[in-house]
Amino acid sequence: DENIIKQTCRELNLTYKQLGELIGYSESAIKNAGVGEASEPMKKAIELYKETLNLRAKLDKSEAFKNNLKSFLED
Repeated sequence: DENIIKQTCRELNLTYKQLGELIGYSESAIKNAGVGEASEPMKKAIELYKETLNLRAKLDKSEAFKNNLKSFLED
């Protein structure tokens, strides 16, 4: 089972520093968790960040759909 820090950085193409900035942790805290085990609050922060990315992507798709539908109905 791959470390959540390494997995997330690979999935999102982020450095440890970038991930830390995004979820509110120092680069050294992320590096330590990347070698060992991430704390439960850090794991939760990562899960919430990934969920936020997913929801933003869905929102973008729904906005695009809404705009396309509006354009179609105006014709």
